[in-house]
Amino acid sequence: MRTRPLKVALLGCGVVGSEVARIMTTHADDLAARIGAPVELAGVAVRRPSKVREGIDPDLITTDATALVRRGDIDVVVEVIGGIEPARTLITTAFENGASVVSANKALLAEDGAALHAAAEKYGRDLYYEAAVAGAIPLVRPLRESLAGDKVNRVLGIVNGTTNFILDKMDTSGAGYSEALDEATALGYAEADPTADVEGFDAAAKAAILAGIAFHTRVRIGDVHREGITEVTAADIASARRMGCTVKLLAICERAADGASVTARVHPAMIPLSHPLASVREAYNAVFVEAEAAGQLMFYGPGAGGSPTASAVLGDLVAVCRNKLGEATGPGESAYTRLPVSPMGEVVTRYHISLDVADKPGVLAQVATVFAEQGVSIDTVRQQGKDGEASLVVVTHRAPDAALSGTVEALRKLDTVRGVASIMRVEGE
Repeated sequence: MRTRPLKVALLGCGVVGSEVARIMTTHADDLAARIGAPVELAGVAVRRPSKVREGIDPDLITTDATALVRRGDIDVVVEVIGGIEPARTLITTAFENGASVVSANKALLAEDGAALHAAAEKYGRDLYYEAAVAGAIPLVRPLRESLAGDKVNRVLGIVNGTTNFILDKMDTSGAGYSEALDEATALGYAEADPTADVEGFDAAAKAAILAGIAFHTRVRIGDVHREGITEVTAADIASARRMGCTVKLLAICERAADGASVTARVHPAMIPLSHPLASVREAYNAVFVEAEAAGQLMFYGPGAGGSPTASAVLGDLVAVCRNKLGEATGPGESAYTRLPVSPMGEVVTRYHISLDVADKPGVLAQVATVFAEQGVSIDTVRQQGKDGEASLVVVTHRAPDAALSGTVEALRKLDTVRGVASIMRVEGE
């Protein structure tokens, strides 16, 4: 074993960063044995130096992150500060000054991953980011390495614990969205400002990263169709239950049947209770990967939190340190297919549409005619009426999203349709 330690700079010392530092200290001997050399925490960049950080030598604390990554003796920079800047500049500066990088920054990788990979390749450094996608769940490395010889056709999963907790509580307790969000906030599953989670931004960033790796093409967050869960109602949950389904916020990345394009989308969807993802409860994550040779693979576990995310960071740290000792680098960006990302209008799926209609003869015939004129085939219809008002629930066969949009627009023009109460996609069949 080499006695000279590999030096690690830590950018950020919040929930995740503090756990990374703790594990590096408490498991130092095990990490050294696994790597083949000791690892040493050489500096910790923070915004508030006066805060007490138990177990971390105060002499390691600095507010000058730029000076830390420019030192020249740093072997690996661990970036857990998040956001676009200054993280992007700090990572590229680390590459320029001889360090490889381990990051948990999904927003930056989804926005500018290609440029970061190019910088890593230019300077012969590693860029690892297992923790950016699903916390402790090993997903990036299996896609980049274990399935490198296979052809991945679909990635489908729950990649945001906050929204899964909210939807699970709405399903199991009958609570409305606001009540479930309040409970998630009280338990620490939701931030004070939950926008990134509940509006789907967090899941969309992860979908962009997963699609890029799975399909060997460049997918940015702007390419991902995004819908959040704020419009999901207790009535939607109850309607799903009557169909033998539950509602989940899904990230779905698919290769077109002809292999000429890919799609990436995040939105709420009904899935059958028989589907394995339907049983994913609380704040857990789970991802299905469908590959040509391997078939269906499922990855499940805690998708967020200090310890789970730190576990993924440390796994990357061990791999990068081993590469350093072997004077090698791990896999970089693979974007050779250059597949275009198709717009949401071309995505084909099933739909659950709830309409408020007049309770009188001929309404169903009018509605059915609109669907037929738009080329959307109806699977099932359920109608309930009382005192001149009625609800009509239509479940379609698979159809392009653009055709569904035209159908809804035409339905709203019918004088017998009072309103479109909800529209939700049906997946997992």
